[in-house]
Formats: sequence, structure tokens, C-alpha cells
Amino acid sequence: ELAHQAGVTPQTASSHLAKLEAGGLVEQEKQGRHRYYRLSDPDVAAVLEGLEGLAARAGHMRVRTGPKDPALRRARVCYDHLAGDLGVQMLDSMKKQRFVRQRRQDIELTAEGERFLTDSLQISANALSHPRRPLCRACLDWSERRHHLAGMLGAAILSRFTELKWTMRDPAPGSRVVNFTRIGEKRFAALFGDGK
Repeated sequence: ELAHQAGVTPQTASSHLAKLEAGGLVEQEKQGRHRYYRLSDPDVAAVLEGLEGLAARAGHMRVRTGPKDPALRRARVCYDHLAGDLGVQMLDSMKKQRFVRQRRQDIELTAEGERFLTDSLQISANALSHPRRPLCRACLDWSERRHHLAGMLGAAILSRFTELKWTMRDPAPGSRVVNFTRIGEKRFAALFGDGK
């Protein structure tokens, strides 16, 4: 995808990415047969943001990745948990409110997070233990290129949203779109922000 956007061969893109990684400017994350790259720290981001104006004046426009369908980009099912803009927003909010702590792909539920789940969603973290599946895990969102919440907790939250009639699956055969009801929109915004 990077090679296509840059107008170079995949080999050229891989060579450049390897050099950037060796220089500590980017980090690689493997998911299945795909490799995803992210900037290594905020200083690198600041330098690139400084170049953004120059790139725009030179006629280079950013192309957004992922699905073209706005509903699929906004909220969808990824296996059994919430993905898309709202899935990423939910995890970001949970980190900001200190309900979870993330270190790379490892996510840990905090004591505040357990209280939040019990008080706000009536989910007991103790009831979610499973011998072969983690409670919390980061899952790289293919449209946002950032993490959303997976694992037993991610599945339990989406299931609870459906039980409360905050969400419903799109009825089209094979659709992964998750639609939020009017009350679901309000409750999601109250718990995790409105994304603005």
C-alpha cells in the first residue's frame, strides 16, 4: 500500500522502511502476513508535521486508507469486537480515563477500569476469564492504522452494547457494519466522548 501510494516498487518501499527502522524513526508491527509501520515517537511526528505544509504546497495530498464505505469505516465488527473509528475512539478514551494501560499490543485492565465496567456497563471482569483467550488485547484497525480493543473484554463490551440496544448489526447479508441507535450514540458519547 505504501509503495503504491508513493509510486515506487514494493522492494524500494521495503528498502526505505528498513533504513527508517534501522535509524529508529519507525517501528514495525506484524499482523498475519502484513507488516504495519508507525512512527517511533512524538519527536518524529513533530518533524513530519512541520513538513506537511511544504508537501501540501508541492501538490501532494494525503489519501485516506481503508474502506470507502463511511458506515464500514465508522463502526464494524472485527471478529467479535468493535472496530473502525468508534472502536479506536473507545480504546483511546479508555486509556485517557485510565481504565486500561497499553504497552504495544498488551493491554491491562486497571482497578478503575473494573469499577467502570461494573458501574457503567454491568460487566464483571472476573466473569470474563478464559484459559485460551486474553482478557484484553490490542488489535490493529485496518482502516485507522491504530489499535482498537480485542480479547474477551472487547467482545463483552460489543455484546453488552447489543443487549442494551445501543447497537445492531446491519441486516445486509455478509455486512460487518455496526449501526448505533440514537440512545446508543448518546450513551457511547457519554462514556467514551463524541470524537470531536
